[in-house]
Amino acid sequence: MGANNGKQYGSEGKGSSSISSDISSSTDHTPTKAPKNVATTEGSDPSVRTLSTPSPGLILPPSHSPLALPSNGHESTSSSSSAPAETVAMVHSQPGQHTRTRQSKGHHHAAIDLLPDHILLQIFSHLPTNQLCRCARACRRWYNLAWDPRLWATVRLTGELLHADRALRVLTHRLCQDTPNVCLTLETVVVSGCRRLTDRGLHMVAQCCPELRRLEVAGCYNISNEAVFEVVSRCPNLEHLNLSGCSKVTCISLTQEASVQLPPLHGQQISIHFLDMTDCFSLEDEGLRTIASHCPRLTHLYLRRCTRLTDDALRHLALHCPSVRELSLSDCRLVGDFGLREVARLEGCLRYLSVAHCGRITDVGVRYVARYCPRLRYLNARGCEGLTDHGLGHLARSCPKLRSLDVGKCPLVSDSGLEQLAMYCQGLRRLSLRACESVTGRGLRALAANCCELQLLNVQDCEVSPDALRFVRRHCRRCVIEHTNPGFF
Repeated sequence: MGANNGKQYGSEGKGSSSISSDISSSTDHTPTKAPKNVATTEGSDPSVRTLSTPSPGLILPPSHSPLALPSNGHESTSSSSSAPAETVAMVHSQPGQHTRTRQSKGHHHAAIDLLPDHILLQIFSHLPTNQLCRCARACRRWYNLAWDPRLWATVRLTGELLHADRALRVLTHRLCQDTPNVCLTLETVVVSGCRRLTDRGLHMVAQCCPELRRLEVAGCYNISNEAVFEVVSRCPNLEHLNLSGCSKVTCISLTQEASVQLPPLHGQQISIHFLDMTDCFSLEDEGLRTIASHCPRLTHLYLRRCTRLTDDALRHLALHCPSVRELSLSDCRLVGDFGLREVARLEGCLRYLSVAHCGRITDVGVRYVARYCPRLRYLNARGCEGLTDHGLGHLARSCPKLRSLDVGKCPLVSDSGLEQLAMYCQGLRRLSLRACESVTGRGLRALAANCCELQLLNVQDCEVSPDALRFVRRHCRRCVIEHTNPGFF
């Protein structure tokens, strides 16, 4: 029996001996309340390694000076004073032999070993991914508990120096042991900021995780269309996709093989609801048209700083994705009034719209949105210098449920527009008027007298008197006022 156990752990150790370079960290700075399976990987000291699977036979060089996790009531500490406060957990070579000898001599157990399995599972469920992997290396019991499938609905890895491809390969391989070649428990993979992640790592996720629902690869600029196509084709339940900063991604579509295999009624549809393509600089109109035609269930779409998009692309978006509730076109400087007219076709669904710094937008485009989107709650039109009191009046009269408005750096917005806003949007809670040169105390007094629920007011770089600001503070007691007036405190 002991020989068999030895062989079993030996084979596991061999398969996981490279993990020390897969999920690397120097010193853990785990938050007080860590989200489930969140990895806080710190890549400042490449000599320190975090292992994601147990390797009882693994012996790291003395220069690593690791600390040992508790193992059956005993701790092994490093004699090197240069080691960080908390480093990598080491595991005894053969769990079950040396530890039993120590127990027989000491006749005591660590307090945590007295806890039942379901309590330990509850504790493990609050650990980040890398710490959960370390616990798996403490002893045989912890190994079995730490790899309980219920703990592995989410994997989060971070770190610019992390070998993300290898880390994902090893993790998915271990999670597929009970169900060969497929992991049915993993639903969320977050590797944002792992700049060394490549298409190879995403291919591994696509092949092994068919139940994936959420994927975040923000800042992974080595990802290309091919890997994204593979993921959306093999993971039919994928709903949340964050590709912000993936500058090589120009489109989202099914692979040709997946398209051929789909039944006629399914068509080319992808089930994504949330899509963030912020800073995907290569995205053009043709790419957005393909996205719209393949992702008709989109409800949240963020296209910040996709500077190549024009009004024409938005026509296809409104045509194929009628359920969009939140849309960000910030810094899409080629988008103008014609584009907003197309966006207005979303009508009652649209709740959130950002067109900040879209200099081609004027009162005409805002009037279209106000007229056809009466349930709008949030509008960011900062830097739209063509917006005037006239457009603001249309917005106030047609969108009475408006809760947040940013018209900063709109020099043509004045007290007259604010008075209409105060009259019709009395539930307003957040308002930014930063650098609105025409705004004075008269408009602010009207707002304070009618919008008692105001919680944030930004009047930085505005010519408003301290008396007007005091009036706002008296009438809106919960309001935070951001200002640059040295006479008001």
